[in-house]
Order: sequence, then structure tokens, then C-alpha cells
Amino acid sequence: MAAACLIGATRSTTCRDTQAATHLKLISILIIFFTSIIGISFPVLLARYFQGKPVYDRATLIIKCFAAGVILSTSLVHVLPDAFGALSDCHVASKHPWKDFPFAGLITLIGVLLALLVDLTASAHVEQHGQGHGDGDGDGDGDGDGDGEYTVVGTQEEMVGKKVSDVSVKVEIMGEVDLVKVKQRLVSQVLEIGIIFHSVIIGVTMGMSQNKCTIRPLVAALAFHQIFEGMGLGGCIAQAGFSFGTVAYMCFMFAVTTPMGIVLGMIIFSITGYDDSNPNALIMEGLLGSLSSGVLVYMGLVDLIAVDFFHNKLMSSAPWLKKASFIALALGSTSMSILALWA
Repeated sequence: MAAACLIGATRSTTCRDTQAATHLKLISILIIFFTSIIGISFPVLLARYFQGKPVYDRATLIIKCFAAGVILSTSLVHVLPDAFGALSDCHVASKHPWKDFPFAGLITLIGVLLALLVDLTASAHVEQHGQGHGDGDGDGDGDGDGDGEYTVVGTQEEMVGKKVSDVSVKVEIMGEVDLVKVKQRLVSQVLEIGIIFHSVIIGVTMGMSQNKCTIRPLVAALAFHQIFEGMGLGGCIAQAGFSFGTVAYMCFMFAVTTPMGIVLGMIIFSITGYDDSNPNALIMEGLLGSLSSGVLVYMGLVDLIAVDFFHNKLMSSAPWLKKASFIALALGSTSMSILALWA
């Protein structure tokens, strides 16, 4: 391990150039910002193009399945290996307690449990909100379609009772649709928090690095990384049905997070002198990356894939749509996984 550290230090010294690294980082801020805008805007604009058309629901479902593949691949192929790598670095793994326990796996587990806790709490709030409306509707239905009230009086009253019953059914269906929308919006917001968390880590790590040999290929790789990750998040945002202002805000926040992380990393280096090989920086990168990975794994498997493939009535009614959705899921996973060759 000591030999590996010595070889790594020698390679880092030959590539260490603060001026060249700063120049590359300033260029990367603009490139990553614009590619992030392109990535997250594409599925949102595509969904708005299909809105009002017969294929709207099917198109948004396929986009969301592609997004689920991107999110799952991001967590398992990009974030989690980087977190393990940071905590198993020779400068960290040689010290207590990091060499005594697999902390990356533990923190990932904590991230999964935290995401579950947030999901359970929010779902309970949504269901309670829906039952409150349902009780109010139920009282109205009891007054309106009680059999004794409408069947005794006459034919005209029976017709009125039938209309009231139909209205109550429509209100109940609309209430269920509203609850689904609330859940979709919650999923999109929690997912964006997890992705932003991950983007900040990437940006800070890159901003602290003074290794031009590492930064140069990262600029291109992170550009494609942000495009696909943005498509993943944008697909979920598109289906949630947010207002235009909220969509614009969420897109903007995703686009500026990694550039802001790069700037923050440059500030940290200028103040503390810590670069991306500093043990304290590696520990923070590993812990935060593991937590982010746990959140993304849960969101990808439970709130995206499981919900669409096992609880979506539209998919169960059309076998071809299930096949198309699975292909979209595989394409999203594959496209994001291939980027692991470079970043």
C-alpha cells in the first residue's frame, strides 16, 4: 500500500499544474452549465410537445423509464464506486477507523433508510390529506345517493340522484389523480435533492483538484454525464406536472449546481490548500457520495421502476408498452454506464 501511495504521488506531481488546472476549470464551468441545461430541458420540452396528444401518457411513461435507468446507473456505476474508492484510498484506508469497517456500504444503507423514511412520512401526509377530502365527499354522497331519499319520491328525483352519484364518482377519481400528482411531485423533488447532492460533490472534487491530467478528460466526460443525468431528472419533472415557474427553477438549480461546486472547490483550495488527494477531502467525498448513492438507489428502484412496472394501469393494459418501457430502461442504464469509462 505504501508503494502504491508513492507511485500515485509521483504521477500526481508530474501532472500538477495549478495555472493550467484553473484555466481548464473555468472552461468547464461554462461547458457543464450549458450541457446541463440541454440535458434537463430536452425531456421537459418533449413532454410539452406531446401534451394534449393521444400518445402523451405513453410518451411520458417511456421518457420516465429511460430516466429511471439513468438514475439507477448513476447511483450504482458512478456515485457508489467513487465513494468506495475515496474511502479505500491509501491515505484514508491506512488509518483508524476507516480500515476497520466498510463505512461506504454503511452510509449507503443509511441513505436508503433515510429516503424510505422521507417517503413514508410524505405518503402518510398525502393519504391523510386525501382521506380528509374523501370524508367530505363521502358525507355529500351519503346525503345525495341514499336509496330511501331518491327512490321513494319519483322518477325525476331518481334521475337527479343518479347525476349526483356520477358527480361524486368523478370527484373521487379526480381526488385520486391529484394524490398521484402530489406523489410524483414529491418523488421529483427528493430525486433532485439527491442528484444536486451528487453534483455538488463532483463539482467540489473537481474544483479542489490541481491535476491537469485528471481534469482535461473530466471536462468532456462530465458534459455527457450532465446531459444524461439531466435527462433522467427532466423525465421525472415532466411527468409530475409542475407549473412553468417551478419547472424553470428546478432546471436552473440542476444546471448551476455542478458549476457552483467547482467554484466552491476552488475557494476551498485557495483558503485551506486542500486538494482532491487530501485525506479529509477524501473522507467527506466518500461519506457524502455514499449517502447520495443510497438515496438514488432507493428512488430509482422503488419510486420509479417499481411504481411504473408494477402499479401503472397504462402499462399493464398494453403489453407492447411494457416492452418499450423496458427497452427505454435498458437504454438509459447502458448509456449512463458507458460514461463510466471516462468519468
